[in-house]
Amino acid sequence: MALQRRILALAVSLAALAAPALAQETYLIDSDHTVPTFEIGHMGITTQRGNFSKTSGKVVLDRAAKSGSIEVTIDTTTVSSGSERRDAMLRSEDYFDTAKYPTATFKATKLSFDGENVAGADGELTLRGVTKRVALKVANFKCLPPQGNRKPVCGGDVSTVVKLTDFGMRKPNSLTDEVKIAVGTEAVGQ
Repeated sequence: MALQRRILALAVSLAALAAPALAQETYLIDSDHTVPTFEIGHMGITTQRGNFSKTSGKVVLDRAAKSGSIEVTIDTTTVSSGSERRDAMLRSEDYFDTAKYPTATFKATKLSFDGENVAGADGELTLRGVTKRVALKVANFKCLPPQGNRKPVCGGDVSTVVKLTDFGMRKPNSLTDEVKIAVGTEAVGQ
């Protein structure tokens, strides 16, 4: 009987040690369902929009501890605005300078939660070799359990506002300095 109690106590202790590791969930960004978009005012009369078609990264969540991290890389060479001439301008040294800086990154180790759902992330955006603190808002965050032969999926709508001039980009009089960034993000559990 004493041996059974020791074995049971050992099993409970090992389970308690393993529980925090099990609470941590890792998700990889699904590039097919994660498309960063941007909006910028033009001449005070319209909003010009564009997107990037290739994104990768990882999200680590511990919803019980309300913590986690985000690492995202955006391929800036995939910028598309609906105009070949404008896309060439956006890839130029005045803007993304994709020949020298083909990627932009966002890294965060401080997430905020609303219950078990991610509501925001404070981190660093690196664009054109310039790193600035950026706060992301996360709306509609939800995780779906595995369905059929699919893995679990988490996603939400991420947004922030940055300034062209903060990242060394040219700001002609025809454009606003503020750029709204929005990303419908989906990530697949590993």
